[in-house]
Amino acid sequence: MSRKDAIDSLYLKKREPASGEAERPSERVRSGAIGAMGASLKQMTDGAKLATRLQEQLEKGDVVVEVEPDVIDHSPVADRIPIDVDPAFDELVKSISENGQQVPILVRPSPSTRGRFQIAYGRRRLRAAQILGQPVKAIIRNLTDSELIVAQGRENLDREDLSFIEKAFFAKNLEDSGCDRPTIIAALCSDKADVSRYLAVARRVPERLVKRIGPAPKAGRARWMALADKLETAGDDIDFDGVLNDEKLAAAGSDARFQAVLRSLEAKSARSKKSRAEVWKTPLGKRAAHVEARNGKTALVFEDKVVPEFAQFVSAKLDDLYREFSSQEKEGSD
Repeated sequence: MSRKDAIDSLYLKKREPASGEAERPSERVRSGAIGAMGASLKQMTDGAKLATRLQEQLEKGDVVVEVEPDVIDHSPVADRIPIDVDPAFDELVKSISENGQQVPILVRPSPSTRGRFQIAYGRRRLRAAQILGQPVKAIIRNLTDSELIVAQGRENLDREDLSFIEKAFFAKNLEDSGCDRPTIIAALCSDKADVSRYLAVARRVPERLVKRIGPAPKAGRARWMALADKLETAGDDIDFDGVLNDEKLAAAGSDARFQAVLRSLEAKSARSKKSRAEVWKTPLGKRAAHVEARNGKTALVFEDKVVPEFAQFVSAKLDDLYREFSSQEKEGSD
């Protein structure tokens, strides 16, 4: 290589081919210093473009990043009932461990602390990431308080993941935190009548009992209303712990716990009705009959061993007794 060629190479000039020499594809030759400087400039440019792109995506609300779980705070309003035994959650942890997190959670920048985030939905995935000791994939979106609540409710409803009682207490928690009815209706994707029913049940069933039972996904509004009615009938004399502390029941599903509590209340109600039944005794003081009133029906039950054949005697007198009753009713109305 001539001296001129060397100088031309240094300044990246294209060398003219010699006579008879085939023209080769041009090659850009870098010196070490210039090459390093070019690479650094390219990295800075790429970094700036990436930052700009991330900022644009953040403004649009569709950026997915990996976030350390310990910088994510919970939503101010709970939408789930925590339970000690949750096989579905154990399966989720296993799935994320083996296959990675497939669906990101949704967070917003914390309104109170710079550098932190607040979760809208995906608390189970966040908890799984904490257990596995790994970052969680998250969509970062700028949300108002109302938008956070609506997103939280809609995502759970879209997955049909909340049971009736969870929706009921979600509505109650929203109302207690100061949310208006339109926001609650939007969060639950419901109407005024349904929200009123949710709130009616949530305010009649003790939260402590609901936490012990769990979400009970198979128990709908009618059964929770029945439970609420039984609770009001039983009054303060209710031993939840005596029913739910059974080890086998504690390890069973929440639907089984719901059924156990409802059965215990029904049995208590039946005993209470029986104890209030009117009793008829013979002049000798022997218990001979009792009157039972249940479900719109009244029964007169005789003890055959005490008054044998007396039931048939009364039965034969029913026409006379009814005429006497009607006569007294007529006289009383005059």
